[in-house]
Amino acid sequence: MLNEIVKIEDGLLKKILLEQNYILDDDIKKAEKLARAQDASFTDYLLEKGLITKNLLGQAMAEFYKLPYADLDLQKPLAEQVKKINEEFATKYRTVLFKIEGNEYIIATDNPAQIDLVKKIKEQFSTNKVTLAYALPEGIDEVFIYYRKALNIRFDKILKENLRVAPEIINEIIEDAVLNKASDIHFEPLEKEVMIRFRVDGVLQEAGIINKEVYENILNRIKVQAQLRIDQHAAAQDGAIRIKNEKFTVDMRISIVPTINGEKIVIRLLSQYVSGFGLDDLGLSAKDQEIITVAGKKPFGMILVTGPTGSGKSTTLYALLKNINSPEVNITTIEDPVEYRVSGVNQIQVNPQTDLTFARGLRSIVRQDPDIILVGEIRDNETAEIAVNAALTGHLLLSTFHANDAASAIPRLLDMGLEPFLLASTLEVVIAQRLVRKICSHCRYSENVKVEDLRSKLFYADKYFDKDTISLYRGKGCSACGGTGYSGRIAIFEFIEISSALEDLIVKNPSAGQIWGLAKSEGARSLFEDGIEKVKNGVTTLEELMRIAEEK
Repeated sequence: MLNEIVKIEDGLLKKILLEQNYILDDDIKKAEKLARAQDASFTDYLLEKGLITKNLLGQAMAEFYKLPYADLDLQKPLAEQVKKINEEFATKYRTVLFKIEGNEYIIATDNPAQIDLVKKIKEQFSTNKVTLAYALPEGIDEVFIYYRKALNIRFDKILKENLRVAPEIINEIIEDAVLNKASDIHFEPLEKEVMIRFRVDGVLQEAGIINKEVYENILNRIKVQAQLRIDQHAAAQDGAIRIKNEKFTVDMRISIVPTINGEKIVIRLLSQYVSGFGLDDLGLSAKDQEIITVAGKKPFGMILVTGPTGSGKSTTLYALLKNINSPEVNITTIEDPVEYRVSGVNQIQVNPQTDLTFARGLRSIVRQDPDIILVGEIRDNETAEIAVNAALTGHLLLSTFHANDAASAIPRLLDMGLEPFLLASTLEVVIAQRLVRKICSHCRYSENVKVEDLRSKLFYADKYFDKDTISLYRGKGCSACGGTGYSGRIAIFEFIEISSALEDLIVKNPSAGQIWGLAKSEGARSLFEDGIEKVKNGVTTLEELMRIAEEK
């Protein structure tokens, strides 16, 4: 969210955006109203409505300072380059060595108005040629991760200085997780110690080790913050925490379960980045984007997104909501949890303690005169029946569903007791998706490969590649990607658009194979086939695709 991304005085930011005609005065007033109502930044509204982007905001600030704009997301400097400026100077003056061009040093900063900044930078280098560029504060903070020492070193320092141990250690762990763009933090009790691991780009990596005595204090503090019972050690507990400080705000979902070595904590860091996401950012092909856009404009029907936990289903639905959200429609959601607050949308949080389930909430929503309904997940027969009836009676219904692929979602819904003719007449599109890691843009390289050499791991290689020799891409591994060769993730998709022929087939209670056979004949492309296109385009590797999806 931009209230964490941009540490710029609101008054100055409004002045800059208005003077440079990036937004209108009415937009500012609406955004300020939202900020007061939701305890958020006024720029959240501008982002969600597409009136500005992070890139435009950076450009506007750069223009104000009469400097070039350094987009640290697009061109992130490597660790060895960043460390040419010592940590004390860099953090004090908020400076990053962005580029070296011959004898010219281009320095990015989010505070170019500092007195004698260029002179002080020249003292750091043996050059007389220093150029300043403006960078957003979030980009500066993310690059500063290169200066951070390993968690274990910082843990030792906290313990030696006898500070408030649990709060200090928790803050260090969460800040590292946020800067590394981790989706989950695992505290895993072993026999004598506790391992901390982060899930980054879908893969777990070790972050640090703490002793069990310290862990007990951390466990109790997290329980207290999540409003869980500290005297309960033999049962699973779930809760939520919001941490807000001068650097970031993060919403966290807490899960604690007993293991033979002690209680294990998993913290899910909820997706604040969704604010800047639109359909264009998902990795959809032109054809698939047109299918989902057309379906989103229909007055009624059901759009389902399927896939396992953590496959980006909610992100896809939020992107679609953002695309169809307008003052003319009433959108209401019921979610567990509400991962991101969307302006102009009525969002309801499932609450088992008050018996507010998906089914009960959905019954109430239908009586609230909605045009569009988002159900976080169809989990049971009752929710499925209400959802189908809502879609049948003049509502556009969006939801997620757990299924291995798009075709198997339909038999599974029928097995839950839905009438085939009702499902056939309401279903518009079924989407399956997975997330694959993207090749790091800093260390990406290509290599020529003979297709016949791929047959050992890709049996039908000739089916996907029409040349004897092809170019495949991979990452060497660098400081920007932590040596993995990958940075960030993108979705691969499988779309089944419900045609009249598929409607007729659904009525006959078909198998997943029959559904896919017909959809394939009508032009549907599998998850693997969509992934192959991303491999050919140098977005991901063949190895990564085969880790996530399989041929069919």
